[in-house]
Amino acid sequence: MPLTPAEIIRLNSELRAKSPLEVVCWAVAQAGARAIVSTNFRPYEAAILHLAVQAQPDIPVLWVDHGYNRPATYQHAENLKARLKLNLKPYLPRVTAAHRDALHGSIPTTEDEEGLKKFSAVMKLEPFQRGMKELAPTVWITALRKVQNPNRAGLDIVSLDENFGALKVSPLFYYSDAELDAYLAQHQLPNEWDYFDPAKADEKRECGLHANWGRSAATVAGSGV
Repeated sequence: MPLTPAEIIRLNSELRAKSPLEVVCWAVAQAGARAIVSTNFRPYEAAILHLAVQAQPDIPVLWVDHGYNRPATYQHAENLKARLKLNLKPYLPRVTAAHRDALHGSIPTTEDEEGLKKFSAVMKLEPFQRGMKELAPTVWITALRKVQNPNRAGLDIVSLDENFGALKVSPLFYYSDAELDAYLAQHQLPNEWDYFDPAKADEKRECGLHANWGRSAATVAGSGV
């Protein structure tokens, strides 16, 4: 979806005044039946999934199950899948968590930046890239929010994603935790707080999905490195 920087600025100005559901409906309308929503079932993900299925009940839901989720997260995923009738599209790494740990040891810590990037490339970015190639969306709906980490503060509701070649739309970008708490309460949706992302190890880091280095790292991982 070729949009100029000026058009992106204009769209963000217009959509800033819209409700998240209106933004999602706009995104689905732009997609030509090729919209997806991604999730990792972290806290507050129920909100974006609830919004997405209101706009398009059968919208593909891309989920990378890297194998390191805690039991509560898997239970939360099954709960939301049944409750929202999610058209869930799980993508798994080419190597299991147990196999990876046997070869390379435990998950890298925040002191090992290169190790974390390689872990993310193999266990998260490569399966995500594979999913994006197979689903081939023109519009990618995400739960990104400005408050999540410093890297995301420079984004907006609409942005062109260079890693995966889709128009990225984040309807909840300006929502606070308090606003999301209210949304979940209003719609009687569950939340999940026992979430841990091993590809980040720290909430202020990026796993690569929304960072410039992610595309090349995923490609290298897919080549068998």
